[in-house]
Amino acid sequence: MRVTGVALFVLALSHFSITHFVFDPAEQTAEWIMENRWNEIFWRSLDWLMLMCVLVHSFLGMRTVVGDMIRAPRARIITMSGLYILALLLFVLGSVVVFTLPGIGGS
Repeated sequence: MRVTGVALFVLALSHFSITHFVFDPAEQTAEWIMENRWNEIFWRSLDWLMLMCVLVHSFLGMRTVVGDMIRAPRARIITMSGLYILALLLFVLGSVVVFTLPGIGGS
């Protein structure tokens, strides 16, 4: 949690700074993002890394809450299993979306 928290702080702050101070937000349309940001693997990787840090951080937090709040062993196993399945599904979906959207090398 501490590592992902620090990583999120750095990534979110850099994302906000780049998006709102380096580039003019008034000019950032969907076409601009696709042509300028998502056309480079660096920006896709940076966005994927931030997305995965959010996913891991939230998963670890929910795992802690479930472990603290659910006392019945069977209910805890069922809830944790659902949580692991949801985290895996979100990891796969997030990765597919970030790396398959048009932008790299054309439309």
